[in-house]
Amino acid sequence: MEKILIPCDFSEHALHAFRLAVDLARTTSAEIHLLNVVELPIMHDDVLTPMPSFDETLLKELSARAEAKFAELKAESAKENVNTTTKIEFGPIVPAILDYLADHQIKLIVMGTKGVSGLEEVFIGATAEKVVRNARCPVIALKSEASLDELKHIVFPNSLEEGQENLISQVKALQHVLGATLHMVWIDTSTAATDHTVVKARLEEFAKQFMLKDYTINVFKANNKETGIINFTHWINGNMIAMGTHARKGLSHFFKGSVTEGVVNHVDCPIWTYAIK
Repeated sequence: MEKILIPCDFSEHALHAFRLAVDLARTTSAEIHLLNVVELPIMHDDVLTPMPSFDETLLKELSARAEAKFAELKAESAKENVNTTTKIEFGPIVPAILDYLADHQIKLIVMGTKGVSGLEEVFIGATAEKVVRNARCPVIALKSEASLDELKHIVFPNSLEEGQENLISQVKALQHVLGATLHMVWIDTSTAATDHTVVKARLEEFAKQFMLKDYTINVFKANNKETGIINFTHWINGNMIAMGTHARKGLSHFFKGSVTEGVVNHVDCPIWTYAIK
């Protein structure tokens, strides 16, 4: 795994992400990178050109506070023999995260999320949702505290699409690290009664093709995929969801949305995502 990035605003959600990342880093001998991004206020000049507006004294105070909190987290990770690097950036949060990701060859992002709903979700979106959409490495998003020892049942929604080789490779690596059972599930959203025998046979063939181990085959009826994934996870007491995302952007994303991003915003357990290229 090598390097794990935690975008850290020192909130309760970010601290949950940090502690899960420490668990992962200890298990995989990885290094943790903590990134605190301070968004600068924007003002407009006479010709309505956006310009950053900030006070150097305030920036120094914010940096000093972040460094003090970083010191506490580094001391905590050092007790687990985990090396931790820290960085403070000023600017828009998501671009700063993506730039850091590229510059430091990060292999995994672990981040806390509050989730959003209603108009905020449609017009603004959550930071975690935007990172999931644009990151070129796996992302684990979580809302509440989770330990590595608990993550033993991974729900893996699968619609049997072509071109999943990279995704499956990453999912298998995740399963190996966690020592977990993989629960493959086809979400059936058809309104008519359906014989699931053929679908289960195709899922079994898929599992054999990719040499999966310690897995179950499932078909779950639901009104839509997002609700089906969440309800199935609750039904089997799953404690992590692993999903690929096609990372739609622009009008395609606005009108069609993304099942993965919807689940990120609404599920209670950690969700692992990987952008299918």
